[in-house]
Amino acid sequence: MAGGPASWPQRAVSQLSSSASAPTPQFPIHKRRLRFLGLTVEDCIKSFFGGNALISVVVLGLITFFLVKEGAGFLGQNRQNLAIYRLAGLEFVDHLRRQSEDHTALTRYLSDLRLRTLNQWTGPGGLTLEAANARLAEFDDYAARFGDAADPLRGMVSDLSEVATAIKTKFLVNEDKKEERRQLLAEGKVAEAGAVVITAVDFPAELRPLRDSLPAYREANREFSTRLGALLAAAPRLPEPELQRRMDRFAELGRTYVATFPGIERDLAVWDHARPVSAAEAFTAFIFGRQWLTASFWQDWYGVVPLLTGSFLVALVALSLAVPLGVGAAVYVNQIASQREQRFIKPGIEFISAFPSVVLGFFGIAVLGQALRAMSQLPWLSWVPGFPYSERLNILTAGCLLALIAVPTIFTLAEDALNNVPRALKEASLALGASRLQTTIRIIVPASLSGIISAVLLGLGRVVGETMVVLLCAGNRIAIPDFTQGLGFIVEPVHTMTGIIAQEMGEVVRGSIHYRALFMVGLVLFILSLTINYAAQHIVRRYRISIG
Repeated sequence: MAGGPASWPQRAVSQLSSSASAPTPQFPIHKRRLRFLGLTVEDCIKSFFGGNALISVVVLGLITFFLVKEGAGFLGQNRQNLAIYRLAGLEFVDHLRRQSEDHTALTRYLSDLRLRTLNQWTGPGGLTLEAANARLAEFDDYAARFGDAADPLRGMVSDLSEVATAIKTKFLVNEDKKEERRQLLAEGKVAEAGAVVITAVDFPAELRPLRDSLPAYREANREFSTRLGALLAAAPRLPEPELQRRMDRFAELGRTYVATFPGIERDLAVWDHARPVSAAEAFTAFIFGRQWLTASFWQDWYGVVPLLTGSFLVALVALSLAVPLGVGAAVYVNQIASQREQRFIKPGIEFISAFPSVVLGFFGIAVLGQALRAMSQLPWLSWVPGFPYSERLNILTAGCLLALIAVPTIFTLAEDALNNVPRALKEASLALGASRLQTTIRIIVPASLSGIISAVLLGLGRVVGETMVVLLCAGNRIAIPDFTQGLGFIVEPVHTMTGIIAQEMGEVVRGSIHYRALFMVGLVLFILSLTINYAAQHIVRRYRISIG
């Protein structure tokens, strides 16, 4: 049977051998075409990611267009707002009002000085409260006489405010009637539209009481200046050197205040209600304005400076805490920690990002803010700037929580940057006799500096864009902190750009000046973010060139 036909196992083996030896055409996966479409897998991958990138660009463009479109109308509305402020004479009265408010600020300075003196005299081993108050009787009499010196000015401000408010109300009523007539005409109700009576406001005649008050103001101003000069010269002396330095500072501030009186008189003399408000003036009133005041019976102001200052200060405190912690933790975990420590530390830090920001905000209100305020009351911490303080929701509280939010971002990206350093650099440094610490500080960290800078800037973006924490924990006081007290400003409440948008956007009327002002704040925030990112790329590019 040797020459007979092969059995079926032999034929199977023969077929397998022949098929294995025959060349089978093979194509790379990215060259294989999809049935019915004629596309390669590579084409599909390119289309998928390219489409996502295109959608991102389109969405970014739409957001930019929407911000510009909604915010652009603010300038015209703010220009009209300022024009009414000038036409009705409110600007005239505000020159006097600022003079009165500056005097009130000096009076508050005296009240604060009295409180400091009382606390120092009634401290441990000091006077009783009754004895300290009796000793301060002369100081109290001086403070009362200083406060009463501005009574004629306050009376004049009150009387002229009523005149200006009446003029503004009359003008606004006429504008409402014009709008009512326009709507009636649009509906075809001609007879009803004709019944709407509009009386033009004669501004020169209405403003005459304000202009006629200028001679009386000059006379009252001279008497006011004389009284203040006598009071400042007779300021009481305080026995403690520190308290006396504050009293001397008060006298200096008082003399500076009196020196502003001639300038106010000149501003009132040249004031012109008919002077037009330029577009540049409306823009600078927003960019450099120091007040954000809405729903005011007197005048609404939309100035971004206090909001921008609050955002910057909170971010500064947050980064001053988050950068050392985040970068330091990344260096330790990447270069020093054992595998066991890494398995414990890395998940712990990255888990922080899982906490909802609103939960952190509640923690700041209920726990952290109260704990920091209680800690500030400790006598052995009185040397810390701003300690003790009473506001538990402030820059410090919000900054600590934002630092906690920014640490995971900075830590993760900084560690990735350290991992990307070529291993050969570390081995060469160790081979040359450098210690592990020297290698880390002088070789590894400088080589990864561009990535660390990117991590810090992304952390900054995370902090600046945060809303709930600052809305709950920053205090929401729309005011520029008092920088004259040094680092003590970090315990003052502030408001931020993101916080004001979240707080007020749901309450404003669509298309109103307040509505468009919030979009202008969003536009400023958007431009600020672009500027930070451009600066970051420029710094990283220069650093790479320098080390190349």
